[in-house]
Parts: sequence; structure tokens; C-alpha cells
Amino acid sequence: QVQLVESGGGLVQAGDSLRLSCAASGRTFSSYGMGWFRQAPGKEREFVTAISKTGGATSYADSVEGRFTISRDNAKNTVYLQMNSLKPEDTAVYYCAATNSYYSTRSRTYDYWGQGTQVTVSS
Repeated sequence: QVQLVESGGGLVQAGDSLRLSCAASGRTFSSYGMGWFRQAPGKEREFVTAISKTGGATSYADSVEGRFTISRDNAKNTVYLQMNSLKPEDTAVYYCAATNSYYSTRSRTYDYWGQGTQVTVSS
């Protein structure tokens, strides 16, 4: 089992940057593919990005491709989400998740979830 704690959210203006962190504890962090999802008010949770266990493979939603970057540091048991050129439509609660799969874009394959961190982008 693994516990996940996100941090780094906040209120920013359009065009700004933020870096989210997700610290993991419990079982060996490198055993998990990791992902970021987000949920805006009144909308379903959606995939943002994912990274493989070793960090060698990544995937991004079209809406964030070229603006967001996922990375991981297995020595620090942490996964990061660098968000640049933020837009008001990026406003959501961002969740970190861990999967026993190599990595996945589907939320149903993730076994562990953090509590979420709020990102608000003003226009």
C-alpha cells in the first residue's frame, strides 16, 4: 500500500506557472506507475498525465500537451507536475494517483489516490 500527499496548489493568474508535488510513503515508490488527474466543479475527473515506473514513458492529455511536464524522482519518492502557461480552464482539484500497472491513462486502473490540491487560475 502507498500513501500519497499532494502539495503546491494555489491561486495564480493566466500565463503563470505552478509546480505540484506528490510525496509517496509506504511500499516502494518505483513499483508504481504514477498519474495526475483533475476535476473541475460540475465535471468528471479527467486524465492529465502519467509516467511509467522508471520515468521512461509519459503520456499527456491533448489539453495540456506542451504546457505541462510530469517527472518523478524515485530516490525522493516524489512525482512532480510542472504546469506552465496556465489557463483559466486548468482550474480544478488536482489528484495524484498510483497504479500497479506500468502506467495508465485510465483512472479505473489506479489503486491509490491523494486527497487533492486546488489549482485556481484567474483570467
